[in-house]
Amino acid sequence: MRAAIPFLLSAATRVVADSGTVWATPHDSYSSSVGVLGCKVNTNRIAYWPNSIDCTNICVSLSYEGRTVHLLRIDQSEGAHDVSYDAWNYLYTGYAATDRPAAGGATPMQFEDVDVSNCADLIWTDDGKLPLSAANSMNFLASCLSTDTWVGKHHTLYNILDPICTWGYDEPCKLDWPNANQAACPHQLGTPSALTSAPVWNIMYPSGQKLLAGSVPGAPGSTPPSGGAAASGRSRSRTLEIVLGLLMGWKLLVWL
Repeated sequence: MRAAIPFLLSAATRVVADSGTVWATPHDSYSSSVGVLGCKVNTNRIAYWPNSIDCTNICVSLSYEGRTVHLLRIDQSEGAHDVSYDAWNYLYTGYAATDRPAAGGATPMQFEDVDVSNCADLIWTDDGKLPLSAANSMNFLASCLSTDTWVGKHHTLYNILDPICTWGYDEPCKLDWPNANQAACPHQLGTPSALTSAPVWNIMYPSGQKLLAGSVPGAPGSTPPSGGAAASGRSRSRTLEIVLGLLMGWKLLVWL
């Protein structure tokens, strides 16, 4: 477990609080419209809300019947106030979704925008900075770098292509902003190399079972194996090799 990182915010990056009631619904598959990497955050504490993603107000508290969780607001829904199934289940029942999964619909819950320090334990990078995809987060990051924002000051770019961490290299990159708008990484930026060392696990609604993000239910390696992470990595590696082979074959067919 990484040591706690103090979150020091200037007056310009503090939250302008909003609060009220939302009808929260459970969401079981991790995604991030701004490219936050699921292998480096707690994907069981995410808010998928219709508001555009803010560069400072990315932490929200959600409460129901005396229970409260903090959520990272890093994905935008088409209209619903979705939250990670495990978070919704805990608020609704008091239990984790893997222990006592429940089914239900939209439930009125109280929310409040809060200081990002309340979400510090949801960000799993060693330095406590928000992990972004170097290949696919630049539009969002550029908007955050243009003004004095929390994300602009507290981010790290990684050479991982997708939010569920299946392609690329798990390595930090450097951005010489504003002299460059593309990060420099140890490996070539955006290389679709199969990444198996950083799995993202979804908790499925309403069963409470864990499923490897990006996999097909019932496929080998799609559930946590009894053999541990190594077995999971081998299964996932084989799946990604097959997918990459199909993609390369399709590209060759189109070229011919």
